[in-house]
Amino acid sequence: MANAAEQLGSETTHVDVVIVGAGISGVGSAYHLQQQCPDKSYVILEMKDTFGGTWETHKYPGVRSDSDLYTFGYRFKPWVGAPIASAEEILKYMGEVIEENQIDEHIRYGHRITACSWSSTDNLWTVTATRLADNTELTFTCNFLWMCQGYYDHEDPYTPDWPGMDQYKGLFVHAQLWDPKIDYAGKKVLVIGSGATAATVIPAMTDTAEHVTMLQRSPTYFMCSENRNELADRLREIGIDEPTVHRVVRAQITHDQDLMTKRCQSEPDAVFEELKEMVRHYVGQDFEFEPHFTPKYRVWQQRLAFCPEGDIFKAAVDGKLSVVTDTLETFTENGVRTASGEEIEADIIIAATGFKLSVMGEIPFQVDGQAVDWHDTVNYRGMMFTGVPNLVWVFGYFRASWTLRVDMLGDFVCNLLNHMDAIGARRVDVALRDEDTDMPILPWIEEDNFNPNYLMRDIDRLPQRGDKPEWRHNQDYWSERDEIPATDLDAPEFLYDGQRRSGGGVEQQAANA
Repeated sequence: MANAAEQLGSETTHVDVVIVGAGISGVGSAYHLQQQCPDKSYVILEMKDTFGGTWETHKYPGVRSDSDLYTFGYRFKPWVGAPIASAEEILKYMGEVIEENQIDEHIRYGHRITACSWSSTDNLWTVTATRLADNTELTFTCNFLWMCQGYYDHEDPYTPDWPGMDQYKGLFVHAQLWDPKIDYAGKKVLVIGSGATAATVIPAMTDTAEHVTMLQRSPTYFMCSENRNELADRLREIGIDEPTVHRVVRAQITHDQDLMTKRCQSEPDAVFEELKEMVRHYVGQDFEFEPHFTPKYRVWQQRLAFCPEGDIFKAAVDGKLSVVTDTLETFTENGVRTASGEEIEADIIIAATGFKLSVMGEIPFQVDGQAVDWHDTVNYRGMMFTGVPNLVWVFGYFRASWTLRVDMLGDFVCNLLNHMDAIGARRVDVALRDEDTDMPILPWIEEDNFNPNYLMRDIDRLPQRGDKPEWRHNQDYWSERDEIPATDLDAPEFLYDGQRRSGGGVEQQAANA
């Protein structure tokens, strides 16, 4: 592996690649860069004091994955535990990846990026960052910028501006900002929200709290099953090695997920009946789904919450959890009042109300002195953007594990960097082709495809899409796993040093066409 960095001056460091973020995306991307581009120098800039990203941010009770670790884990490191894992287990796994591959030598913790600026004269990104330990401003230059910072604000979650919040005398906290020192034993707890966070925190609290109430505006779909993979257990039982178990079980899970996704579109009512039957397996055939567990949207239009062993439904049946489906009218001194007039008393109120979308980490970007408005760009397969050279953003999947795309784009970026070296190019852009002249330019994703509130609230801040495969993030791992590895890097949507290499010839183009 190349040296991590070249010092150009007391406060300037040059590397081939800057990776932004040491979470699940950044660590996986660093591994692929080391393996596939061993001569490239790189540094990872991480705002936090440690690795982990999401799994370091969230500390609420019971925090765990809601994707199976056979696919959420990296393809290059077998997962050997239960499919659904705690944050602690995921951090341990990531720590092993970092240690085993000496990635820690490349991570600069406690570095907050304040600006990124591209120069076409120098074909370089200049990244300025503040070292938080001593408030020193540092400068990094690089040939390529690999954005692995995720898609939501880790410091400022979404909290609606509810009336009367200043009246409330108890403890109010957003789940994302939960302090593990908070004592909820013997307390009345109200959780506002019904998504994956609520589905995780509620079962973790019901045995210790006096009582938990979930207030939801609309219900969520749940998938209940044992936290085990029968195929993985059987393969281990007959002595199959872990790398093979990992590969086969990943194939099984992605195959089953593909079928599930297609069925959610073609026969959503039948899928919902099957999801109900999974619930009944744990709490009995007479469990009532109306009105609290019957969503108004199609299955998988929003994230499907995993419910190991039916835990949240067991809590409801056992009387430890009450569910209220209503809108919140106002906070009161002792809790909240709903639109129907119901008073809910609570010593602790937890907002499980989701994320604030963060586009490129809210970092100011410039290209040749002009500020970048990401909504003015068109995305290439959800990772590159017109008018912004030498940059890839890792934006994973919603219906499949995020990390599947980390591995996939790791291959893509390394292929792209090696291709640029082979042809002697210093700059790569994506640009609309002649055939795209009349293509409609549309929002990032179709509302009937995937429409969680955090995405819909800020979709006008995201890059735009076209209606052709190249110009959209289709959220379909099962098509992309064939299409992206087969990408023709000399196709006309790619410009190298301002030129197209289509048809074997070279056609001069404006770099920001």
